[in-house]
Amino acid sequence: MSFLTRVLPSFLVSWLLTFTLASLFHSQYVVNQLVNVGVVVCFSDRASLTLDDWLGLLPTYGAIIAVALAIAFFVTVKLNKKVQKYSTQLFVIAGIVAFTIVLIAIESIMNIHIIAGARGWGFYAQLLAGALGGYAFSQFIKVTNN
Repeated sequence: MSFLTRVLPSFLVSWLLTFTLASLFHSQYVVNQLVNVGVVVCFSDRASLTLDDWLGLLPTYGAIIAVALAIAFFVTVKLNKKVQKYSTQLFVIAGIVAFTIVLIAIESIMNIHIIAGARGWGFYAQLLAGALGGYAFSQFIKVTNN
């Protein structure tokens, strides 16, 4: 019962935050690349593109992120039993590692960037989304443990 009442809700909220940030960073990276070549993009177009990307990426990139984070957080929970002092840091690192593996593996296997916004500095923005997701999960787990 602990899984359904404590871990699963914490995971779902942190996954939703992580995916939303990753999608937002992707969208804004792509828009920024358009602006850099002279395309004028108004705020309403940015907002519309961001929402369309969020909805369009949810079934694929969202699922990939969910699986990657589930594996990373599972391993970290096991590791955390031995090194509880660094719980938050371990989950942040787990989020970063999950995104690093996903982005590099997909590029290596398929020879494409699955996420256009993961090129250049966009790659690091994706890692930031993973780090923030790991941080959020560590905090939600702490709150539900009390």
